[in-house]
Amino acid sequence: MWAQLITTRLKEGRDQDLSRLLDQLRAAEQADPGWVRSSAMRDQHDPSRVMLMVVFESEEKARARENDPRREDGLREVRATMAEIFEGVPEFTELIILRELIP
Repeated sequence: MWAQLITTRLKEGRDQDLSRLLDQLRAAEQADPGWVRSSAMRDQHDPSRVMLMVVFESEEKARARENDPRREDGLREVRATMAEIFEGVPEFTELIILRELIP
């Protein structure tokens, strides 16, 4: 499996818009994108710092999903919302999942 950790900062007063963004991201998904799961997280000690962890079956499926033209209309709305609510450009960290530990 493969994942991206997206780290960014919310502009002041934009906390409620994060939920709208997450709904937009979900709506932009297509059937069988190779997407396994996502988690949205907020730093407990710095509430403006937000992270999104997106897990995929493989990097290849993630890259194919990035280029899926069926998602383009929804992603235009997502990008506009991100520009409104985030400070600066998000940081993307690409990760290879070695093992999942499930209790």
